[in-house]
Amino acid sequence: MRQLDASHLRDWIADQGREPPALLDVREPWELALCVIEGSVAIPMSEIIGQLHEIDRTREWVVVCHHGLRSQQVAMLLQYEGFPRVHNLRGGIDAWARTVDPGMRQY
Repeated sequence: MRQLDASHLRDWIADQGREPPALLDVREPWELALCVIEGSVAIPMSEIIGQLHEIDRTREWVVVCHHGLRSQQVAMLLQYEGFPRVHNLRGGIDAWARTVDPGMRQY
């Protein structure tokens, strides 16, 4: 599992010559109600095991949470379960809001 910082994720999403990553947001619904990176697939961490069949193994995934700790655990689980291309958003959506989208609500 690779660590990815918010500015690199922003650049990757904007790169027209590269397939954009799929974003897996593992925060709780109340957190998603506060802020979210557009296009994210939302599956709370507590439901990941039961929803593995919903996650496309052929995509390259960036896992997102608030500060990057839950997402790192989920990214490690996905790798263990055979997902070949998984990244963790270092610093989570908090880092995204601070460095990429300062207008995003922070909590």
